[in-house]
Amino acid sequence: MQDNNLLVLTFYIIGIAYTINRMIESIADKINFTLQKAVVDQQLKEQEIADDVGISFKLAATYELSELKELLMFVENKSKNLAVYVDWDNCTIVIKHSKQSMRVIRKSPDITRDLGVPQTPSLVAPEKTLTMSITSENAFTRDKDTGVYAATKPIVDIAVLEKSPVKANRILFKKFMNEETTLEFSLQLVLRISEVRVGLQPGSSKPPMCIVTCPFTIRKLPWTYALPWNKKR
Repeated sequence: MQDNNLLVLTFYIIGIAYTINRMIESIADKINFTLQKAVVDQQLKEQEIADDVGISFKLAATYELSELKELLMFVENKSKNLAVYVDWDNCTIVIKHSKQSMRVIRKSPDITRDLGVPQTPSLVAPEKTLTMSITSENAFTRDKDTGVYAATKPIVDIAVLEKSPVKANRILFKKFMNEETTLEFSLQLVLRISEVRVGLQPGSSKPPMCIVTCPFTIRKLPWTYALPWNKKR
């Protein structure tokens, strides 16, 4: 009888160990992107447009290291009489650790054959919301056969740091994967605001142009994130 109990206990421990190992493996290289929403809201207040404009993003709970190739952004026009334009050609994505500044490209349902074409500003009409997928120019690669561009690279290439010839980059990668540090990037969003009746001409009561920096923090998730009772999931 004791032998049977010992056998059951052994299989139970093996099962628990196997489950925990699977959890660890499932989250081993998972990362999380978080918008610093309070920073964005504070900028809107300082520029006196918090009552007129709202900015938000939709992000998944977890990503692989090279998975995030575009951002889904929402720009809300809360006003009743203002036109809000997103000036794409003056928007940039800035990577903090590499000091890269990259041109923003809005994703279009049309086939992209030329990244150098000027991008028409997008109008957000009063009491409407603009939904747009965006990425950086550096994320695109060109198919040699079709001549079509597609976003195939991540906005922030973390994996490339591991094999970088620069020692500081390799150290940064190790610290990031060990959860000792976080990485950051930001979207510098340029908005032009005008009264509806005058189109793109500046209005008299609002700043004609606003630059809003939308910072994101990237962190490596611990394996404990995969535990079903983890409230932070």
